[in-house]
Amino acid sequence: MYPAAEKRFIRINKITILVLFLVITAGGIVRSTGSGMGCPDWPKCFNRIIPPTDVSQLPPGYEEHYVEGRIKKNERFAKMIEAFGYADLADQIRHDESILVHEEFNAAKTWTEYVNRLTGVVAGFCMLFAAIFSFTYWKKKKSIAIWSVLNLIVVVIQAWLGSIVVSTNLTPWVITIHMLLALVIVCIAIQTYFWAITLRDNTLLKNTDKGFTWISVASIVILVIQVVYGTEVREAIDHLNQQQIQRVNWIDSLGMPYYIHRALAYVTLALTFFLYFKLRSSNLATGIQFKYAKLTLVLVCLQMLTGIILARLHVPAVAQTAHLVLASLLVGSQYYLLLLLNKPKGNATQHV
Repeated sequence: MYPAAEKRFIRINKITILVLFLVITAGGIVRSTGSGMGCPDWPKCFNRIIPPTDVSQLPPGYEEHYVEGRIKKNERFAKMIEAFGYADLADQIRHDESILVHEEFNAAKTWTEYVNRLTGVVAGFCMLFAAIFSFTYWKKKKSIAIWSVLNLIVVVIQAWLGSIVVSTNLTPWVITIHMLLALVIVCIAIQTYFWAITLRDNTLLKNTDKGFTWISVASIVILVIQVVYGTEVREAIDHLNQQQIQRVNWIDSLGMPYYIHRALAYVTLALTFFLYFKLRSSNLATGIQFKYAKLTLVLVCLQMLTGIILARLHVPAVAQTAHLVLASLLVGSQYYLLLLLNKPKGNATQHV
């Protein structure tokens, strides 16, 4: 049995992982519904803890006030990325006229964005408790505490980056970094959870075939590259939308990133099928490894189905959200499967 302190960490880490996927889902809904600027300021919404429901509740002259605030914040952001050697990006931010464009108040979009932020706050508190509880492992496995605290720091950076997303008026490459960082946070949480459950019981690590491990490594590497190209495709769609290109012409206008993204999807599918059938005929067929291989295969198929819907039905909003959520679930499932396929070190110990 796990001691009470360790059970507490494992439980909060499970909850954290679930909430992180909910945050990604909420973010996907925000993007697909165009609600990203539903709250023109951050962390409050129209400078209120509870956002307005009617335009009559808005403060006078709020448009100019928030635009001025965004300009000041973006100047600080431009100076920061300029210090890292990205002068061209800094110049684009300074001269981006879209930042000066004010979006009309829409109660539905405001509350969609507000719920997204509330979900992020819940995730932040979950990770704070996980970081605090992780110190129970300090003497046994310091890496659990170190990475839990590091993940909390990354979440703080992610929250700041969320404010930059708002201040830059949804600049596509900033949104892309925001999304990729969310996946990093999920994987770190999965890693600390895995370390915690295998510290006392590493009987989950039954794989003795390095081939399975390498197939899993190849799968997740290809998947990450596919996700990166997927974010490029999303940036291109945002650009087409800003140019007011008709939705029916979006897919034909995406160019090479879309074709690479689609081709990598077939590679991911092939690798996932291959690993699934290899595990089914091995001594791991009754273990948790095969269960996650099956889950991963289902997620890959669903992901490709939503991709087909996006391509054939002119990028419907619901399919955009589903595609994003399935991608994040797939990354998490693939990463956990990779951990499960690691070869065990030393003698397995099991606590009943």
